[in-house]
Amino acid sequence: MTVPLSILDLAPLSSGSDAGAALRNTIDLAKRAESFGYQRFWVAEHHFAAGVASAAPAVLIGLIAAATDRIRVGSGAVQVGHQTALSVVEQFGLLDAVYPGRFDLGLGRSGQRRTEALAALAGPPPAPKPARVVDGLLIPPAFDFGKLVVQPRFALFAELLQQPGATAPDFADVVDDIQALIAGTYTRGDLDVHVTPGEGAKVELWILGSSAGQSATVAGERGLPFAANYHVAPATVLEAVEAYRAAFRPSPVLDRPYVLVSADVVVAPDEAEARHLASPYRHWVRSIRTGAGAIPYPTPAEAAAAPWTDEDQALVQDRLDTQFVGDPSQVAAQLRTLQRVTGADELLVTTITHDHADRVRSFELLAKEWAG
Repeated sequence: MTVPLSILDLAPLSSGSDAGAALRNTIDLAKRAESFGYQRFWVAEHHFAAGVASAAPAVLIGLIAAATDRIRVGSGAVQVGHQTALSVVEQFGLLDAVYPGRFDLGLGRSGQRRTEALAALAGPPPAPKPARVVDGLLIPPAFDFGKLVVQPRFALFAELLQQPGATAPDFADVVDDIQALIAGTYTRGDLDVHVTPGEGAKVELWILGSSAGQSATVAGERGLPFAANYHVAPATVLEAVEAYRAAFRPSPVLDRPYVLVSADVVVAPDEAEARHLASPYRHWVRSIRTGAGAIPYPTPAEAAAAPWTDEDQALVQDRLDTQFVGDPSQVAAQLRTLQRVTGADELLVTTITHDHADRVRSFELLAKEWAG
């Protein structure tokens, strides 16, 4: 089955460049994606990363919508632990008022996940699962994100992202509040609340998740579409989609589950060139997993000259093994395997290369192969 392809973008900075250039490249890529036939164009929310400029999804989405005509534009995802339900609804309500019916409001957990990870460290570590291949799809061992959240740097980041004394609310409560504010049914005691702009906004609400945890359950129980994360957390993608489907209840939004699955890809006319373009990826992932934050994306020559150890390789091996790199037919075949094994109704691809032209070409080659 051929399913739609969509794009997730981080507005990545290349070495020697700056945030302005990265954002202009993302807007240009969105325009190209529309002409290539992609279903939707999402931008991520990242903070404190020298190599990523997508810090404010609603602002960037507005810029993209102004530069495009038809493609759906959305967040992958707004991290609701850092904002109130009201602020999120107002932001997307404003966008929808200007460009009605074009926006996907993707929601993700943030501060709550850090609290849970810290609590989990107090107990015995989970037994590691070995790598396995499921009907042709590699499911690698899980990366332990608990090693990152204990770092003092992450505690400072959490402090800077919230008002003093604030705590992240329960994710299910935030989703319910957002739905009620959009629907105009929000009440507190004997008081009702109405939001302008926001109430009645024709936005599609999505839940993004990386495991069989609360995000998958919330999406399923509320009958919302669910985006599962293979490109960052490949070890748990199958459990995530299974948990979502198990929890699913029909709603006014969906009468059956709808699953989108992400993948990291690099496409070039031949495999050798694609692997050359993708060679800096390991250094970029290492910068994230050591807690330093994503670095500006190196050139292949810069990556080749940078130090690299066996410990570095082990730190990023799962991401390297699950990045789809090759010519158009090779990458399309891997994506079809991902779709078949997960049962995805749609695939979301993300690509980072040092040169913007190579990134645009990667998406163009893939779109042509997928459509052919």
